[in-house]
Amino acid sequence: MRLSFILVVLLAVAPLGVALAQAPGTVAPSPGTATPPLGAEPAAPAAPLAGTGDFHIVWEVKNRFRLFRNEADFLRLAAASRGDGVLAAEDRLERATGGLGWAKDIVADLCLDNFGNLLETCERDGVRENYLTPADHPIGVTLSGPTPQDANCVWSFDAGNGASQQTTAPCDQEIKLRVPSGRTTIASVDIPLGDGTAQRVSTEMAVRDVLVAGLGDSIAAGEGNPDRAVELDGGFCFRRFLSGGFSQYFRPSRAGYGDDRSCENGPSSPTAARDWDRHGARWMNPACHRSLYSYQVRTMLALAIEQPHIAVTLVPLACTGATIGAGMFAGQRADDCPWVVGIETCSGTAPAQFAEIRDVMAAVRRQDPKRNLDMVLLTIGANDVNFAGLVANVIVEATTERILLKQGGAIASVADATKSLEQDLPDEFAQMRAALKPFVGGNLDRVVFVSYPNPAMETQDKPCPGGRDGLDVHPAFGADAERLRAAAQFVDTKFLPGIRALATCEGNKTCRNPTTDGMTFVDGHQAEFVRHGMCVRAPSDPEFDRNCFLTNGNSFQTDPNVAPDNPMACGEPPSDYQPYASRARWIRTANDSYFTAMTYPEGMPAILKPSDIHDALWGVLSAVYGGAVHPTAEGYAAMADAALPAVRGVLGLRTPPTVQAEPLPPPSGPAPAVLPAPQPAATAPPARTP
Repeated sequence: MRLSFILVVLLAVAPLGVALAQAPGTVAPSPGTATPPLGAEPAAPAAPLAGTGDFHIVWEVKNRFRLFRNEADFLRLAAASRGDGVLAAEDRLERATGGLGWAKDIVADLCLDNFGNLLETCERDGVRENYLTPADHPIGVTLSGPTPQDANCVWSFDAGNGASQQTTAPCDQEIKLRVPSGRTTIASVDIPLGDGTAQRVSTEMAVRDVLVAGLGDSIAAGEGNPDRAVELDGGFCFRRFLSGGFSQYFRPSRAGYGDDRSCENGPSSPTAARDWDRHGARWMNPACHRSLYSYQVRTMLALAIEQPHIAVTLVPLACTGATIGAGMFAGQRADDCPWVVGIETCSGTAPAQFAEIRDVMAAVRRQDPKRNLDMVLLTIGANDVNFAGLVANVIVEATTERILLKQGGAIASVADATKSLEQDLPDEFAQMRAALKPFVGGNLDRVVFVSYPNPAMETQDKPCPGGRDGLDVHPAFGADAERLRAAAQFVDTKFLPGIRALATCEGNKTCRNPTTDGMTFVDGHQAEFVRHGMCVRAPSDPEFDRNCFLTNGNSFQTDPNVAPDNPMACGEPPSDYQPYASRARWIRTANDSYFTAMTYPEGMPAILKPSDIHDALWGVLSAVYGGAVHPTAEGYAAMADAALPAVRGVLGLRTPPTVQAEPLPPPSGPAPAVLPAPQPAATAPPARTP
């Protein structure tokens, strides 16, 4: 009895010694305590100290979506996430920005150059990092548990490559440091218990760098949703072809454009054209209309927010207009060639995505020869069956414009699309599978293929009715009900099942080995889009839409004396349009496309190349080439929600709890203790993602 009492007293007052990594909440042995030899029976556990807290170390990677330069941008997006999905977070962000979009404040602070190309070295939060192969990662560490008030804790961090880093700081203060990539760092903290004793808690910290490529076409790129939408005001004149001559009509102009907005003075000058370019929408990558609103960016951003111990290195390469041939294997015409500070012209072409990913992986494998992409996000195939031509066939009603577009190959029938789907696309998919395999270790289940939504549905089994609703931004537009029904049926019964079979190898004779050739397929969003097609309206839609986009197709002023200054029939200024407000429709109409992006595409066949910004063809193209019949930001968010479970499965990551933990809060007292970045050992092995 007395011996037990003495033993407890000795344990209670023993000073804290140096310990190896322990499970959270365990007590470290005292200095001088003999370590039992291997094979010896372990000593009986000591009685817990009086007042010992339930402590554990909490850590997270800071600014872990590595495309962002600034942690403040990541925290803003993380704060909108409540564990209830990407769509719910998008709606909160839309309300917070008054429907003007959150990406406009971030697009200038990405690890990209002015043309949207990845920077080899990117300064993130004041530290220069290699984007593709980071040497280390910033983390924040804090202690969870009932720490004594005003107490100081002693922290130690050992990365196994030299002397450990140590610091003393208030126990309720976050510690910031950088830990080596590809190594495990052991964090230990000595916590005073207020009775002259202390407790040590330890944990292992290993940052997993997830390398993901985003490939594909306009749906993969985020078309329809420029990071900074165009601003509109006043009226702008377009000519229009008519039999026997030209006519004129007015639509909103780009705000800030100071040159002639009328059609009276002939072709615009080069100076006027450059001024026009300066006031266009801004994209993360203008040539490809690549956007932060894309489902690929939103999926990986959501993953970074919910998984605190990973760093997401996204390589976005998808490009609007891409086909498997021209886009994936070969370069393509740039969709947009806007004005960039200090650059008068751009190349007008976008490089092949496979060429770009080969360059990326060559740089990565110089550091780690065995490294593969952890995952690929992919959507491709619609342009291979000329889906844009199918849309033009539906919505271009006037005879003159139909003839011009058909001569330029910009109109396609359902029969044309069906022929391409059945005869050409299988072989193209087979070539693409073979090209993808070397980047994912030979197994295509690491390719997450996210399928398309059907854009033309009002409800289940009910296509949109046709007409000019959402299409009257151009006088020649009006959806033919029968052609629309046929196109919607083709998408549902042929195109979407065909894409699924090609991606998954179900009944597909071009797959040599379905076990390794089948991709991870995502189409869970399609059922939701059935209720959110381009014709769907709701009383909750923005007031401007309800007042000014009229279902009868008379949204714009026709009086030539009024239209140059006030082009809207409702009398409201075009600047009241909210491009990112929540809407019942998740598909951009032609009106939405014009009011959000108003794009004048560069990559057009010569026969369709307008010569002037007032040209009749500019009026047609500017109404559709900014993303008509593409998802809105909400639509892409819904696609990201569908993709996220598949992405977790491919990467072997757990689903987070229903109640999402908040990011580590900023310190309320003194500034966080910041430790210098550890110096890697000279013999350290190359970084390797688990």
